[in-house]
Amino acid sequence: MDIPRIFNITESKHRIHNPFTPAKYDTLGRVLRLKPGTSILDLGSGSGEMLCTWARDFGINGTGIDMSRLFSEQAKARAEALGVSDQVNFIHDDAAGYISDEKVGVAACVGATWIGGGVAGAIELLAKSLLPNGIILIGEPYWLKTPPSDEVVKGCGAGSISDFLMLPKLIGSFGDLGYDVVEMVLADREGWDRYEAAKWLTMRHWLEENPDDDFAPEVRTHLSSEPTRYAAYTREYVGWGVFALMAR
Repeated sequence: MDIPRIFNITESKHRIHNPFTPAKYDTLGRVLRLKPGTSILDLGSGSGEMLCTWARDFGINGTGIDMSRLFSEQAKARAEALGVSDQVNFIHDDAAGYISDEKVGVAACVGATWIGGGVAGAIELLAKSLLPNGIILIGEPYWLKTPPSDEVVKGCGAGSISDFLMLPKLIGSFGDLGYDVVEMVLADREGWDRYEAAKWLTMRHWLEENPDDDFAPEVRTHLSSEPTRYAAYTREYVGWGVFALMAR
């Protein structure tokens, strides 16, 4: 069980696998008014930065589930490095369909709503692990402006323009599902640059270290095309944020 190899390569040096920066995660933790002992479930937890830093800074307890073996190992190492291994637990598993044995105060899916087949399905799944009056966190992209062509849509990594919504409609969609939006923290261009551009140096180093790997041509193709694609499309048209929801 694992994610596609290209992601394990391009994001192998990332601590955060989305356009957030450490400062954005700190802001999110503060605006959620996290209290020591708050229990958090994170589906698609990546390398564990959110849970590990929140355990250190806010005293939370958490469990993270991720399909990447590499990222799960990195999350455990990060917990040890920050001295919070007794507060957080990371499980290498498929987060799709995962329900916590004990209800939690915060249930999160930050950038992996595909595990529920989309936003609505991810929220429905997270709700099954949530305490009454708990908070659901959803990390999701949205259009900064309407793409003018199918070329732009494809360049942004979307299958169709309907894959993402404009920010007001995305926020409104949470209300349609029966949830109040009680907070949000949005990524900025610096966060996008750090998320995307960091992949390029990682790919270059990987190619230098693995010139004869059968996968090298695919990595070379990505490195040759990704900087231009990102600058032309994603950076101009796609936003990303984490939205805190409470059931009405």
